[in-house]
Amino acid sequence: MRNQVIENLSIELKRGVQIIAVLTFLKEPQYGYSLLSILEKNDVNIESGTLYPLLRRLESQGLLTSSWDTNESRPRKFYVLNKEGIETLEELIEIWVSMQENMNRIILGGNKNE
Repeated sequence: MRNQVIENLSIELKRGVQIIAVLTFLKEPQYGYSLLSILEKNDVNIESGTLYPLLRRLESQGLLTSSWDTNESRPRKFYVLNKEGIETLEELIEIWVSMQENMNRIILGGNKNE
C-alpha cells in the first residue's frame, strides 16, 4: 500500500519536471523518438504514450511549431519551440528555480513561522 502511494506521488512530482525537460530539449528541432532518446539519456523517464500526447497538447497550446520531414524512408514530424514556447519556458524555469529554493529551505528545516 505504502509503495503504491509513493509511486503515485512520485508520478505527480515528475509531470511538471517532464514538461520543463521536453520544452528545454525542443530548443532545437526534434522528432518524437529522438526526443525520447535525449530525455532517457538525461534520466527523464517518460513513456512514448505520454510524450506524444504531450507534444500534441503543447502544440495546440501554441508553444511548439511542427513540420514534416519526408526526405527519409519514413516521414518524421519535427517539433521545435516557437517564440511563445521560448518565453513560456523561460518563465517556467524562473518558477521552478523559486520553487526549488523554497522546497530546499523547507526540507532543510527553514521555517518562516519561527
